[in-house]
Amino acid sequence: MSPPGAALLTRPPVAGGGKGLAGQLVLAVVSGGYAVGAALGWGSEKLANFMGDFGLSAAGLLAAVSCYHYARTVDRRERGAWLMFAFSSFMGALGNAVWGWYEVLLGEKVPEPSLADFAFLCFAPPAIVGLLVLAKRPVTRAGWVCLGLDSWLIGGSLLTLSWSLALANAARTAQSGAPGSVPRAALSLAYPLLDIALVSMVLVLHFRRSANNRSAVNTAIAALALTVLSDALFTSPLLNTTYRSGEILDAGWFAGSLLLAYAPWGAHRPEPLDRGPHQRADRPHSRPITGSLPALTPYLAAAVCTLGILYNVVDGRKVDRMVVFTGCTVVLALVIRQGIMLLDNIALTQELAQKENHFRSLVQGSSDVIMIAAPTGTLRYVSPAAAGVYGREAEELVGSELATLIHPDDLGRVVHEVRRFLAAPPAEEPTTRIECRFKSGGGEWLNVESTVNRHQGGLILNSRDVTERVRLQAQLQHSAEHDPLTDLPNRALFTRRVRQALTGRRAGDHSTAVLFIDLDGFKAVNDTIGHQAGDELLVEAARRLQDAVRAGDTAARLGGDEFAALILGDGSRDRSAREYQVHEIAERLRATLSQPYRIAGSEVRVAASIGVAFADPGITPSDLMRNADLAMYRAKAGGKDRVELYAPQMQAEVVRKAELAGRLRTALHEGEFALLHQPVVSLATGEVTVVVAQARWRSAQGILFTPAEFLRVAEQSEGGAAGGPDASRTAELGRWLLEEAVEQAAERHRAGHDVPVAVRMTAQRLLDRSLPRGSVEALLARHGLPSGALVLELAASDPRVPFDELERRLTALHRLGVRIALDGFGSGYAAISALRRLPVDLLKLDRGLVEGVVESARLHKITAGLLRIANDLGMQSVADGVDLPEQVAALRAMGCSHGQGAAFSGPLDEYRLRRALVRGTFPVPGGTAQHALAAGASGGSMVIRRGSNNETPVPPT
Repeated sequence: MSPPGAALLTRPPVAGGGKGLAGQLVLAVVSGGYAVGAALGWGSEKLANFMGDFGLSAAGLLAAVSCYHYARTVDRRERGAWLMFAFSSFMGALGNAVWGWYEVLLGEKVPEPSLADFAFLCFAPPAIVGLLVLAKRPVTRAGWVCLGLDSWLIGGSLLTLSWSLALANAARTAQSGAPGSVPRAALSLAYPLLDIALVSMVLVLHFRRSANNRSAVNTAIAALALTVLSDALFTSPLLNTTYRSGEILDAGWFAGSLLLAYAPWGAHRPEPLDRGPHQRADRPHSRPITGSLPALTPYLAAAVCTLGILYNVVDGRKVDRMVVFTGCTVVLALVIRQGIMLLDNIALTQELAQKENHFRSLVQGSSDVIMIAAPTGTLRYVSPAAAGVYGREAEELVGSELATLIHPDDLGRVVHEVRRFLAAPPAEEPTTRIECRFKSGGGEWLNVESTVNRHQGGLILNSRDVTERVRLQAQLQHSAEHDPLTDLPNRALFTRRVRQALTGRRAGDHSTAVLFIDLDGFKAVNDTIGHQAGDELLVEAARRLQDAVRAGDTAARLGGDEFAALILGDGSRDRSAREYQVHEIAERLRATLSQPYRIAGSEVRVAASIGVAFADPGITPSDLMRNADLAMYRAKAGGKDRVELYAPQMQAEVVRKAELAGRLRTALHEGEFALLHQPVVSLATGEVTVVVAQARWRSAQGILFTPAEFLRVAEQSEGGAAGGPDASRTAELGRWLLEEAVEQAAERHRAGHDVPVAVRMTAQRLLDRSLPRGSVEALLARHGLPSGALVLELAASDPRVPFDELERRLTALHRLGVRIALDGFGSGYAAISALRRLPVDLLKLDRGLVEGVVESARLHKITAGLLRIANDLGMQSVADGVDLPEQVAALRAMGCSHGQGAAFSGPLDEYRLRRALVRGTFPVPGGTAQHALAAGASGGSMVIRRGSNNETPVPPT
């Protein structure tokens, strides 16, 4: 791994740097020009006096105005300091103006003392107050004591030296008692004493200045220091007696005033508000010279004081009592301050030891591993928690390369993240998080999550073992994408893999295919031998499916007994060859899934219906899966246990059924349904014994839908969406059919036609809890239909219908005279149970038996056997779908008593039905009334065409 500290952080340039440089350049040029003019004497004494007096006054006034305006822009605390600086500069400007008044305007010598002396004396105190305001205030009482001691150390040492050099002479002059000597001596002493105090504050507060507007404060301190230096030179014996206005000394005062005027504006650099500790970390970690000056200040002060005393000794003069007293106080202050510092150091050492022990306990007692990596990637420190987390001692890890401990597959990602993190601004991204695999002491790889921080060009890593969490996340992810029973991919994962196959590298490969698989007969397994056995069968089927597909393909369970397979394309452009190949794969899957299953010690058989769809150009995953689903349902509708390839007309058929179902929802309210009746004729006499009510739908568009179309749609929607809007429409259609049939039958009875009406009803509809319990009874009573005039044709019921409840319901209706016919006899699941338990009066043979009764000897025997059962039970029998004369003769020979079909009459409207009932009989083919057929037709009955009623029966729900 490359060194983490390779990326260098650069500080952005400070805005306004060009403007500040220009101001500094102007300041230097003006100050330099003044100094040159003063050095050359300004060309004349009058100009020199003017520049030395009014020039300094103008510079001081400029500084006062600048500090005053700046004070109005800062906070309250700094405002007071800069107002003091403004007042100090104004007093200096006033003193120089008074001096110029006497020298330039009046041409007189400045008197001693004068107003100028008072103004000059008022320069230092406001400046000292301003410096005190800007200084950091001590937070403890010892801090205030140290501040006073430091001030006296510097001031006392300077007083000692100044007294030895010059102030002693001024004091002796005052003691001589000469006229006017006392005021002059007092002034000569006041100037240096105030300057000493100002210098002391400048030096002490230089190391205690506030961090706010550091550049402005530093510049102001430098300006005051330059002014004090000029004052010190002025009061020295060398220059005091020979000073004239406009000399080179005035250049120091002039430059100090200009520098103070420049301080708040040109040197002001406001630091960014959002600078945090990480941004300040890029400054130098140590500044030895400036950092050690505060500690050396007491010793430097003592050295200066010693120099003052030595000056008197070397000069051979008697040591002045003032020097001795001041020196002693300085030494005493030094001793006191050193004692305070010693106590502070002891307290700080103890506090540091406590904090070090505290943090050492935190680090060593933490369950997380804390590691410090050098810029080269070498581990410098590893906490003891490494033994428990990584199984490796901390000493063993120290000195090793971090790159050697990270999994090779994760190393590139970790290096990239570290480089990106170090290149980012620390304020925007102080930490980052990295997950990788870390090598443990046992050689296995642990999943480790680390929080990374910067540390002196290297890194601090706070790491923890998250192997169990990663393992749990992987388990949760697996559970979210796989079926819990079979462990095959579920619908979500299968859909994602289909999408990947269509959008990835195989996007242009249109030989990819999706197979939808449904197990035929699986529900019967659950109902007969239990759901536990059904689960075992699904697990075994999933195993067979997984073993049958290729390694790159995907087998999935979509839910229930539905499975799917994604067969990836091989790039073949021959569509027919690819279809043949995939069809073979599907046939092999069908055969494999249809093999007997050994469940709970017994052999169970189910079949498989498979739909296949290919990825056509531009197809979406949902459309591809929908096509496979449609093909699978076509396979089930075509006889089950087969493979069906998707064709576009399948979708068109689905759309047509959806449109048909949508129209069916409003057809009843629009009055588009009509009720027809088909006669049931005695095969012996041709007499009409029952009429069967049938619905016909002529839509508003003029399309005539047969019962095989709209009833299948209605009943399929009822079974697929029980309780939904389609089921409610189907129930509404059933209620309408029953009410219309009963109402018209009652009208016919009142007209003298006592022929019963038969209404087809499923067992599920008869037991529907949403219907009132006595709805059939109430309907008969409301319309006055006599006993025995209603026949309920009970469709062969689903085996899941509770027979006990159905038996009780039919028995109650049977007591009221309602006759019960078992419809579709010979094809239902529960025909034998129905015959044994239900109060059945009529047996209605299934159309499938009647259609082949003449051609098939096998069907002939089956039909004959069923009819013998009906005769033995004393029941009447009705053959449905009797369309041919040959079928009439065969059924009559077998003992069938009644027939319904085109051989007699198709469905009739109410007008034609009543005419047929007036006639009373229909000619029976092969009977004595054969030749009356034409007469019946001419008499107004519907013209019968062979096969006109050959409709597909509605399958049982």
